[in-house]
Amino acid sequence: MAKENSRQPYTLLSLYEMLYSEKYSKKPTINKYKEKWAMTDVIDSIGYDRSKELLEYYFRVKKHGHPLQWFFYNFDRLDAMLIQSQADEIKRKKMREATKKMVEERG
Repeated sequence: MAKENSRQPYTLLSLYEMLYSEKYSKKPTINKYKEKWAMTDVIDSIGYDRSKELLEYYFRVKKHGHPLQWFFYNFDRLDAMLIQSQADEIKRKKMREATKKMVEERG
């Protein structure tokens, strides 16, 4: 289990590289040995699965360059943004369903 946990920061850094390469058509320059410690702190704060989800979300938001350091310093803000976005989506879905039901009842 400890060995698996020690690989998690590297897995997320590789995911960052992949997402960055897909978005910008070039590989980012990062020092995985140095950045592993910051990624470990993120994982310790919010867990591996949520860190992965936030990293993927990070590349869906409009942020020029998507610097890795920005992610490290602002992952908590991203987490709040994602929670708000998910809540908004649920609210919109309920409104669509209510509107559809109302239209069907009238029709």
